[in-house]
Amino acid sequence: MIYQHRQLASGRWREMPFFEQMANIGSEVERAINWKKKDNRSYSQQAFERGLELLDLTISDSKNLKRLKELVRARETLADYFAFNNDYHSTDKSWSNYFYAFNYASRLGR
Repeated sequence: MIYQHRQLASGRWREMPFFEQMANIGSEVERAINWKKKDNRSYSQQAFERGLELLDLTISDSKNLKRLKELVRARETLADYFAFNNDYHSTDKSWSNYFYAFNYASRLGR
């Protein structure tokens, strides 16, 4: 597999605390949302794919095993929102709120 985040995929990602991992995923999701609002489908798609890549790395991180159900569900609803029919009725605001909590927790942990 070819990774956009090569250094992170090579092991650095697993060294990050869970909240920091999720905050980084949230940054990519925010980029995807912002590019979508600017009607730049290509950049939005690229940011979405980077976010999925980071989410997949988080899912495969053994320290997150207890959070697997939430992570897989987040992946499912994120893919539904950006790539499919939005059957879960997600919004830009709901994704921002979801990832904001991880960003806040990550900052508290520093």
